[in-house]
Amino acid sequence: MLIAFSSERRYNHAMKRLVFLLLAALALRVQSQDIRPVRDDVGFCWQRPQMERLMGQLAALDDLRVSHQGLVAGISPHDDYLYAGRVYYPLLAKLRTREAVIIGVTHGTVRKEIGDPKGVLILDEFPAWTGLSGPVAISPLRERIMREMGKNDFIVSNKAHSLEHSIEALVPWLQFANPDIRITPIMVTAMPFERMEELAGRLAGVLAGYVRENKLQLGRDIVFLVSADANHYGRDFANTPFGEDEQAHARGTAEDRRIAGDLVEGALTVEKIRRLTGELWGKTYLDYGGSYWCGKYDIPFGLLAILETVRQASGCGLRGRLLRYSDTYSEGVLPLPKAGFGITAPFSLRHWVGFLSAGFYLQRP
Repeated sequence: MLIAFSSERRYNHAMKRLVFLLLAALALRVQSQDIRPVRDDVGFCWQRPQMERLMGQLAALDDLRVSHQGLVAGISPHDDYLYAGRVYYPLLAKLRTREAVIIGVTHGTVRKEIGDPKGVLILDEFPAWTGLSGPVAISPLRERIMREMGKNDFIVSNKAHSLEHSIEALVPWLQFANPDIRITPIMVTAMPFERMEELAGRLAGVLAGYVRENKLQLGRDIVFLVSADANHYGRDFANTPFGEDEQAHARGTAEDRRIAGDLVEGALTVEKIRRLTGELWGKTYLDYGGSYWCGKYDIPFGLLAILETVRQASGCGLRGRLLRYSDTYSEGVLPLPKAGFGITAPFSLRHWVGFLSAGFYLQRP
C-alpha cells in the first residue's frame, strides 16, 4: 500500500508539473502573438549580431561630426539598411534617450488594405513591438493620446501597424543604442494643410502636457522622430520628368537636396512647412499625382506637431541641420558579405529612391 501511495503521489506531482509547463508555454505563445510582428524581415536587421556588424561597417565609413547636444527631433529614412545605412547612422547611431515618439507614413499598399482613411492618425494597441534582443515597450503616452484627443482625430488599427514598415525601420537602431527604450508609434494619413495644423496642434498639447507633468528633459528623456523617404524616381513609379539617364539622375537628386535644404536648414517655421506642402517638382506637394516623396504627409504634420510641442514644453524653437542625403543609385549596396539581411528592391537609373537624415536642435528665444 505504501509503494502504491508513493507512486500515486509521484504521478500526481508529474501531472501537475506537466499542466504547469503547458500553461506557461501557452501564456508565452499568447504573449508573443500580442507583440507587434516584424513586417520587413529582409531589408532591416532583427538580430543584434547583424546590427553590430552593420554598425562597425558604418562607423568605419562615417565622415561627419554630428553633435547630439540639444538635439530633440529628427527625420530618418526607412529604406533598406544596406542602401540607406550611411544616412540613418549620423542621426540614430549615437542618439541616447529613454523614449521616442515615431511618426510614420501610411504607404499606398497599407491604405488599400485598410480602406484608405484620411485626415486621421493611426494608433495601435500592441503591448510591445518586436526588437533586436527582445520586445520594445510601448510608452504610456500612447494611452494618454487616446484618452485626450478627439474621437475623430485617430483610429486604432493593429492591422495597419502590422502592414506598415516605416516605423519599425527605426526600432532596431533605437533599441541598439538604448536597450530599455519605450516608443509611441503614430501613423499619418493623407490630409490638407489646414487639417494638419488643427490635428498637430491637439497632438502637441497632449505631448507637451506629458513632457511637463513627467518632468522630462527634451532630447535626453524623450525625442521625436519622423520616418520618411524622399523622391521615388523612374518608370516603375511613373515619374520621369528629367528622363532616365545620368543627367536626369543628377537633376532629380539636386532637386531633392534643394527641397530638403530649404525645409531643414536654419530656424524651423510654420511658413517653411507650409511652403513644403505647396511645392515639389513644380506641382502641388499634396497631390499624389504630382509628388513622389513618401513623406509628403508625415514630414509636414510631424514637424508642425514637434515644433508646437517644443514651444509649449520649453518655450524654445527649433533649428535644423541636414545631416546626409543620398539615394539608392548613387552609393548602391553596402559591401557587407553574409550580412543576414538584404535589399527589397532594385536600383538603377530607371528605379531609384532618395532619402535624408536631419536633426533639429533647441533654439532659445
